[in-house]
Amino acid sequence: MRATRLEKPSIRRNDWATIRSLLPYLLEFKGRVVLALTLLVMAKLANVAVPLVLKEIIDALDQPRALLALPVMLLIAYGVLRLLSTLFGELRDAVFAKVTQRAIRRVAIKVFGHLHALSLRFHLQRQTGGVSRDIERGTRGISFLLNFMLFNILPTFLEIGLVAVILISRYDIWFSVIILATLVAYIALTLIVTEWRMIFRRTMNDMDSKANTQAIDSLLNYETVKYFGNEAWEARRYDEHMRKWESAAVRNQTSLAALNSGQSAIIAIGATALLWLAADGVIAGTMSLGDLVLVNAFMLQLYMPLHFLGFVYREIKHSLADMEKMFNLLGENEEIKDKHGAIRLIPGSAPVHFEQVNFSYESNREILFDVSFDIPAGRNVAVVGPSGSGKSTLARLLFRFYDVSSGRILINGQDIREVTQQSLRAAVGIVPQDSVLFNDSIYYNIAYGRPEATQEEVIEAAQSAHIHHFIESLPAKYETPVGERGLKLSGGEKQRVAIARAILKKPSILIFDEATSALDSKSEKLIQAELKRIAMDRTTLTIAHRLSTIVDADQILVMDKGRIVERGTHPDLLAEDGMYAHMWTLQQREEQIERKLVNDEAQPLPSIP
Repeated sequence: MRATRLEKPSIRRNDWATIRSLLPYLLEFKGRVVLALTLLVMAKLANVAVPLVLKEIIDALDQPRALLALPVMLLIAYGVLRLLSTLFGELRDAVFAKVTQRAIRRVAIKVFGHLHALSLRFHLQRQTGGVSRDIERGTRGISFLLNFMLFNILPTFLEIGLVAVILISRYDIWFSVIILATLVAYIALTLIVTEWRMIFRRTMNDMDSKANTQAIDSLLNYETVKYFGNEAWEARRYDEHMRKWESAAVRNQTSLAALNSGQSAIIAIGATALLWLAADGVIAGTMSLGDLVLVNAFMLQLYMPLHFLGFVYREIKHSLADMEKMFNLLGENEEIKDKHGAIRLIPGSAPVHFEQVNFSYESNREILFDVSFDIPAGRNVAVVGPSGSGKSTLARLLFRFYDVSSGRILINGQDIREVTQQSLRAAVGIVPQDSVLFNDSIYYNIAYGRPEATQEEVIEAAQSAHIHHFIESLPAKYETPVGERGLKLSGGEKQRVAIARAILKKPSILIFDEATSALDSKSEKLIQAELKRIAMDRTTLTIAHRLSTIVDADQILVMDKGRIVERGTHPDLLAEDGMYAHMWTLQQREEQIERKLVNDEAQPLPSIP
């Protein structure tokens, strides 16, 4: 049975809401927008004037040979108008380029910043590949929307209006009636069919995002795929999305061909009717040959942009569909926000107080129950317990990745919900159990703890984490790339880079979340001594599985099923002979067995007589 994943239904966003979202970015350059629109109008006026001058040239030349004279000024005017219609258009594009590119940049950085502002709950549910593809398509759609909406749809309607006024004032009303009927039929067909076709575009976008999500997820877990020999399985999963994308893409293309055929038929009928009417006028003597050329030129000037307008409208609808998901990301609620008037945390000596804290990730899944404890300034409090007891949740709450359901957490007497998140997280450093690194150099990953740190400080932090000599042994030394998520380094090397990063940050509060779990016994002893040194005079929360690493903690909390069931020093808890004492006995027995196995392997084999 194939595994399925529950997915959030996509939210349809009103097209006008998307367009309104872009208006503030246009208003940033009001002068450029006004100048671009002015150039647009001037280009269209020059364009409409070209057939009028051409008519005068034809009429001037349509004379008996004896009366013929070269209309020099008209020919010059014709050339100048042709040049201006193109020149104004190019100037318009040049003026508006900064508006478009700045809008793309502003929206992209706003989405990027908003994604980082969203809670951990959102990021645990998101699909990285799909989100990145949504942003990519959305920013590309902004460029198309701004350029084509302002510079193709608006000028086309402006040109239609100008031509209609000229035809009504000069010629029979039927010319305007035919043009208007053609326009109405063309626009109606385009709107109706394009709206129907949008379902194919949205399906293509959904399948594209899902295929990209699955591809990135598979590549990030390359080793796991290879361990289980599931390359063909991953390819089938990828192809499942691509097959649906292909089906939607084929239907999208065939429906487009049908739409184009219908639009061409409408234009052909309208153009034939206009020429018929104009030719009849020339034969009847009510119109000159120049008038026939004028009507024909206006017809081409109208119907060619109109044909292009159908394409533009389709692409604008596609762009809006592409932008829809990106703007929906901006609509995601920031679960954790700074309160209005939030102040900076003043950590001081940074005592920490958990007061009757209750917490649940979901309403029906309570994680912590009435948890209360203190970490006095400069002291080390350790938390132990079985998996799922809520140990790591304490660290997430202290960083304010989530807000407590009830109760409160205080640092130096300040409720962490009343202070800015930036100042709170600047005061807290962590060495997590699973240290994920950026796909950059070792130097970059250590310096990430404090980007403004000097090179000497970075090296000093590496020395404190006992990784400096290893780095120096590498060909590229500190510039050695660590690979995707740090996979070029061993687990212990990644952990020591993470420790160096935390040391460099110089926080007031330290959290060690099973910080030495990836190290061997020898490295662990070295690092433990160093961690004790850097934790000295700092408020420290140590989350541990291996009890031997926290025997000298000032206080040990034993958690089970979200509650603190025991607390005290190592000797006190052993004397209680409770849960902690039982865990200690089991671990000591395991360590004895491990030592015995190591010693047995080290013994030389007996010689054969």
